[in-house]
Amino acid sequence: MTRKCALTGRTSKFGRSYTLRGIAKKKKGIGLKITGCTNRRFLPNLKTKRLWIPEEKRFVTLRLSVAALRTIDKKGISAVIHQMRKSGQRV
Repeated sequence: MTRKCALTGRTSKFGRSYTLRGIAKKKKGIGLKITGCTNRRFLPNLKTKRLWIPEEKRFVTLRLSVAALRTIDKKGISAVIHQMRKSGQRV
């Protein structure tokens, strides 16, 4: 299963992690130099939630980001499920 939010579509992003060496100029040194560069991933904040849909009288388990949970609190679960089905997702 991919690390992807079912509602917002957030996935992991890629970036770099730098290793620095030296003494900062502010501390009377000659400055910091990059001595290494490795790849890293920024993972989304995903939670698996079991949500009750009152219109269908059933539970649905979704893997959602915390931002999507705030959206569900704001709009309501029925409006969000309707939007997901309209975009072609199976819920």
